[in-house]
Amino acid sequence: MIDHAHDLVCVREATERLLGAVAGLDNASLAEPSRLPGWTRGHLLAHIARNADALLNVLQGRPMYESGEARDGDIERDAPRPVQAQIADIREATARFLAFGEIPADWSRTVELRNGVTDSASRVPFRRWVEVDVHHVDLGIGYELEDLPAEFLVRETDFLTERFSGRPDVPATRVTDGTRVWNTGRAADEPEVTVTGAPADLVGWLAGRRDGSALEVRGGTLPKLPPL
Repeated sequence: MIDHAHDLVCVREATERLLGAVAGLDNASLAEPSRLPGWTRGHLLAHIARNADALLNVLQGRPMYESGEARDGDIERDAPRPVQAQIADIREATARFLAFGEIPADWSRTVELRNGVTDSASRVPFRRWVEVDVHHVDLGIGYELEDLPAEFLVRETDFLTERFSGRPDVPATRVTDGTRVWNTGRAADEPEVTVTGAPADLVGWLAGRRDGSALEVRGGTLPKLPPL
């Protein structure tokens, strides 16, 4: 069962880890490329801030973003800011998101994200946790997938295998870390492919952050996953 209150605490902790790391950077470092093609570290930090406001919009029943163009424009506008301005913006946007999360509400209600995607309100805090911690890794400043909390790795594998479940363009696949097992891809009586690996490597492959070369694949080739 999703515990949104627990996840809000995890968002706060992940944000503090991120901001503590970013505080050690200089302004020139933010202009350097991140691990996401086409984005500097400044673009990533701007996105992290604006995503907090976007997910607050979702919880308040408004469109996540005014438009795709507006989203991209806000990121481009905010990307060149100095370190301290980026930190202050992320901290303030996160505080707004967390403050709303403390207001009594029906967390079982359905909310709408981008592109018609719907989900339970209770899962929005975890979505925010994903944005903060995965993009912390994307900054390329020493925080790696192996540094992510064990709980996060398991739940992100849950989330991503569910996201690819039923996709006709993904072969039926069994995913395992040696202890837990997930099934994903198109429906089949038995998974065609079994992918085994360490939790960080599984998340890296599922999230498009690693090529899967560290994974063991049996019953076929490593499935090519569509972009998130």
